[in-house]
This record gives sequence, C-alpha cells and structure tokens, in this order.
Amino acid sequence: MLEINIPEVVAEFTPVYLEYQKAVDTNDFETMNKLFWNSPQTVRFGPVGTLIGYDKISSYRRERLGHVSAERALRNTVITTFGRDFAATNTETLKAGSTVIGRQSQSWIRTDKGWRIASAHVSDQPGT
Repeated sequence: MLEINIPEVVAEFTPVYLEYQKAVDTNDFETMNKLFWNSPQTVRFGPVGTLIGYDKISSYRRERLGHVSAERALRNTVITTFGRDFAATNTETLKAGSTVIGRQSQSWIRTDKGWRIASAHVSDQPGT
C-alpha cells in the first residue's frame, strides 16, 4: 500500500517547494532551472504554450531574465506526497495589486540530485 503524506517526507519536501516559489518571485533563473528535472521528458504547460524538455524550459527562462517578477501570495496550497519519491503540489497565486488568480500545479520526483519538478502547469483562473 502506498503511504500518503509520510510526515518526514512532507517535512523534507516542503522547504524545497518553498525554495522554488521564492525563486519564481525573485526571478532566480539558476534556482528555477536547478529544481526542474533535467530530462527531455520534463513538461511545462503555461500561458506561453507547451514546453517539452528541460532545454526548452530553460531556454524560455533565459529569454525572460530581464523580466521583473513580483512576489505572490500563495493560497489554497495542497502538498501531497505519495510514498517517499513523488509529490504533487497545487496552489493559487495572487500578485500584489492584481485581482487575477493564478493557478499552479506540479509533479515532483526524488532524483539522485534531490527533489525536481517533472511536470508543471501554470494558468490564470478563467474569468479573472
């Protein structure tokens, strides 16, 4: 039987998840890239379209290096770990001064280099 939310796994994973969120808020290109799984199977769906493969995701981030990021408030965040090597995250985001609710979901895997995002989806809530 697969164990859900083993306390020590959740405790280990949560700071890595928050490190990624901080990297997004501060446009920390290196940390964002570090926390994505370096694989041709990595996927990111977002407002700019479908990015398949670590290299395409990294290239997209590199093109945005001058982009000014804004700190976001996270809300309705749900972190679920499955066993010791897989986590799913879902959250809503709200940038300061905006009424647009962002949505973000990620699938994380434990690799030999630590927790990495294997799949990500970013979108705005319809009608906001």
